[in-house]
Amino acid sequence: LTVLNAGRRYLKAEDLSGKVFVTSGLGGMSGAQAKAAVIAGCVGIIAEVDEAALLKRHKQGWLMEISNNLDHCIARLREARKNKIALSLGYHGNVVDLWERLVHELDTTGELLVDLGSDQTSCHNPFNGGYYPVQLSFEEAKQLLSTNPGKFRTLVQESLKRHVAAINKLADKGMFFWDYGNAFLLEAQRAGADVAKKGANKTEFRYPSYVQHIMG
Repeated sequence: LTVLNAGRRYLKAEDLSGKVFVTSGLGGMSGAQAKAAVIAGCVGIIAEVDEAALLKRHKQGWLMEISNNLDHCIARLREARKNKIALSLGYHGNVVDLWERLVHELDTTGELLVDLGSDQTSCHNPFNGGYYPVQLSFEEAKQLLSTNPGKFRTLVQESLKRHVAAINKLADKGMFFWDYGNAFLLEAQRAGADVAKKGANKTEFRYPSYVQHIMG
C-alpha cells in the first residue's frame, strides 16, 4: 500500500509497471519490500549487506533474483523497466554504492533510472549494527564495531552524508523519496547531511514520511 500510494500521490500513476523503486533492507520488517514491489507491479531493487537475509527472502520466494554485481543490476533494471516486467532484485552490497551508481548513470547518460526511493536500514540503531557504512565490507564493519565503536560511528555518519547526497541529486531530477519511519532522515541530519526543508523549522525534512504524507 505504501508503494502504491507513493506512486499515486507523487507519480500520479495508478499503474506502476515500468517504474523503478530503490530501497534497502531485507531483514525483519524490511523484508516485505521485495514482495511489495512485485505486488505493485514495479521494478524493485533492494540493497542488503547481509547475505543471510538475501538468501532467506529468496528461499521464501519474496525475492526473485540476487546479484552482487552493480553492472548486472543496472542491466536488469533497464531490461525490466523497458519491458514493464515486475521484478524484485536483491543487490548484495551497500545501498550507498547503489545510489551513487544511479547518480553516475544520470551523469553519464542523462537517464534517471529510478522513480521512487526509500530506506529501511535500522537507523533507529545506527551505531550498533543497524546501519553499515559504505566504506567497509560487511565483515570489516562488524569487526570495527567490536574493536573501535567510535571509529565505526564516524564512518556511519560519513556514509549517511554520501547516502543523502546521492538521493538529493536524483530527487532534484524528479525521483520521489520518502522516509519509512526508521529514523533515516533524523540520523542523516545529526550526521550533517543536507535533509532540512528549505525555509522551514529544523524539525521538518525535505522528504515526506510514509505515515503522515503517504498513508495518512
